[in-house]
Amino acid sequence: MSLLEQIDTNNLPKHLAIIMDGNGRWAKQRGLLRTLGHESGTKSVRTTVETCAKLGIENLTLYAFSTENWNRPKFEVDTLMKLLISSLKKELKTLSKNNVRLNAIGNLTNLPTKVQAELQEVIAKTADNSRLTLTLALSYGSREELVQAVKKISDKVKNNIISSDAIDETIINQHLYTHNLPDVDLVIRTSGEHRISNFLLWQIAYAEFYFTNVLWPDFKEENLYEAIISYQKRERRFGKTSEQIS
Repeated sequence: MSLLEQIDTNNLPKHLAIIMDGNGRWAKQRGLLRTLGHESGTKSVRTTVETCAKLGIENLTLYAFSTENWNRPKFEVDTLMKLLISSLKKELKTLSKNNVRLNAIGNLTNLPTKVQAELQEVIAKTADNSRLTLTLALSYGSREELVQAVKKISDKVKNNIISSDAIDETIINQHLYTHNLPDVDLVIRTSGEHRISNFLLWQIAYAEFYFTNVLWPDFKEENLYEAIISYQKRERRFGKTSEQIS
């Protein structure tokens, strides 16, 4: 039985999040510039998006650029921004073909003007697509997201829009970048690292985790299948006992 045949399409994660790690190491192993590793990684993005759309996964969030990534060498950051622009232009046809809607979260105002313009254009052109929502986490940091949410809620309490007694998980969710997305069911991290790296800390409270040694540019369709099969073999109890959910 093939890996694809082992997948239960009735038990797919509704929201899959991926920390795409290992582009730099992939390039270094081959004696290439780190930027070429990032470029090669875009192929894995395309494969993953198309595979998720084919399987019927409704939400895919990719950690594309963190708030901490701004501290990398200027040449690498500039190259990543140029690559982002070219990828958005190039992948618009693929997104439309697969009925994928693009979304973006993070402190997007920190992105270069050209990146913001291209991003908004692709978001607008794919707004009516409904098969899969692809969210790019750009200039994203979960702690910053939570700080911004607290500030917004505090302002509303100060202005008597809501009372402090009314603040609950739903209110907090409504003020996060991901307010239109469900909680994450499965997090995949490539390259053998076992860290969350400030990614969706609130949203992954009950997510399952899958770590693989595969570097992101080498992440293929089969690797995604293996992660989903591992996810489907797990018992998700959400604090309950096995007897309660059986």
